[in-house]
Amino acid sequence: MLGRKVEVRVLGSIPYTGLYAGYYMSGTRRKNVLVISKDEPDTLVMCNIIAIAQSKVSTQTRLVAAPEGQIYYEPLIKKRLRKVKSFRVGKISCLYEKSCGAIVIYRAKENLMVLLVKNKNSKYWSFPKGHVELGENEKQTAIREIKEETGLDVIIHPGFRETSDYCPFGKVRKRVVFFLAEAKSDDVHIQESEIDYYIWVPFEQARSMCTYDNDLRVIDKTERYLGGQPVDD
Repeated sequence: MLGRKVEVRVLGSIPYTGLYAGYYMSGTRRKNVLVISKDEPDTLVMCNIIAIAQSKVSTQTRLVAAPEGQIYYEPLIKKRLRKVKSFRVGKISCLYEKSCGAIVIYRAKENLMVLLVKNKNSKYWSFPKGHVELGENEKQTAIREIKEETGLDVIIHPGFRETSDYCPFGKVRKRVVFFLAEAKSDDVHIQESEIDYYIWVPFEQARSMCTYDNDLRVIDKTERYLGGQPVDD
């Protein structure tokens, strides 16, 4: 259902929610849907189903759609749904997901070390990151997630930002934004509910331990940035 393209007939706005009520036809059946849009939508508008929300107290579900080309993430969708009377938001599945994190470095004497973490039940080494929360910008998310997962206080380097877009499963479209962060200490205290292992390694070893092409690209870009080479490709 997520990502399905539908023609929605918009019935009107739902006061104080930032949402519009509407429906689309599935065969001969009428399917109710809530529309989220940056502008007031036309009476008939082509949309994608971007979220499926389940009630916290019943079996009721709500479909959320957005006009084609508009992207919304879970924090804002949840905020709008919480304003809908008689619906208490429980579990929600979203078409678009966004996480922010950083490749964290530490200057140990003459060596520049990179922090790798292995998430709970994961087989792969990567960098600390997590989902954006409502009201945060990307850098704030990265700093918070690093602090929560590793206990480290970091400084974000200006001029470095790398994005990775991929579909980890089904039609879900995930975006990860990575910054370059420098730790003030190498004293890591992992968040055991999220992280199983951590390790500080030189860049060369980090490259051999990371599996995903996106992570390897971040490592390469970081080395170019630190070496004073262009990184805007």
